[in-house]
Amino acid sequence: MSTQLPGPHDEVPPPTIEEVSPGIYAYIQLDGSWFLNNAGCIVGSRSATVIDTTGTERRARAFHAAVREVTQLPVSALINTHSHGDHTHGNFMFAPASAIIASERCRQEILAAGHAAYALFPMVDFGECPLTPPTVTFDDRLTVYVDDLRVELLYLGPAHTTSDIVAWIPERKLLFSGDLVFNGGTPFALGGSVGGWLDAMDRLEALGAETIVPGHGPVAGPEVLGQVRRYLEWLQAVGREGFERGVPPLELAQGLDFGEFADWHDRERIVPNLHRVYSELRGEPRGTPLDYRQMFAEMLAFNGGRPLRCLA
Repeated sequence: MSTQLPGPHDEVPPPTIEEVSPGIYAYIQLDGSWFLNNAGCIVGSRSATVIDTTGTERRARAFHAAVREVTQLPVSALINTHSHGDHTHGNFMFAPASAIIASERCRQEILAAGHAAYALFPMVDFGECPLTPPTVTFDDRLTVYVDDLRVELLYLGPAHTTSDIVAWIPERKLLFSGDLVFNGGTPFALGGSVGGWLDAMDRLEALGAETIVPGHGPVAGPEVLGQVRRYLEWLQAVGREGFERGVPPLELAQGLDFGEFADWHDRERIVPNLHRVYSELRGEPRGTPLDYRQMFAEMLAFNGGRPLRCLA
């Protein structure tokens, strides 16, 4: 089911809301590139639980309206899979009525970042998105119930960020992966850890999910986990070779053959990803902060000076 989203971008289709299991919906914003993330909704008999929100006021209101198309029940809980603004700027639409649940690190990162993304994506009309951090946090794992349906929240960071959790619904073999899974887009490890992400992939593969709602891109089966793993392993391999030769990450990125990953969008993420590999090869702790302004400047340089393609 498509949802109406007024706006200037004809390059991407309108969002859709798909029932991926009885009473469980995925909200998909294609093409899944910068700030076009996915979210979800689990509908019970007396209330609903939402997973993630969206990145601009316009898109946050559209997602809220889409939730209201599938249920008029109160939303008792909102789960944030990580701190990035594309998944959390829309939290305000569900506050203060909904408990906002996330890892403790997610709350800390949201408060520390504020609206820093606004300056990084000046082409986007973010509107008014009041900062709305999580109100319930945990460190390792937490179980949420929607009626008798068990939703296991598992902390798996640092990976994409240091705050990553997933929502695993074992009875349905259904996984809301957050940005631990990109489908058709380049993974982004600027704020996380490539080694930690590979460790997280081990745990995700062990769950035995049959349906995966990725953080970005179309709903997929378990094969998408293999695609992400291959990218991360390739990234580590080319990064180690470049590190040992003393080649700066940007220079290395400009000369790479991307092979099976060449058609993934947002390919410029290779630059901060290589910086992250280099950081870990230097022995720095996983998730050590990198200079994000430098990283974004180098992504622009990789793109020949062209701005990031962000159609939010």
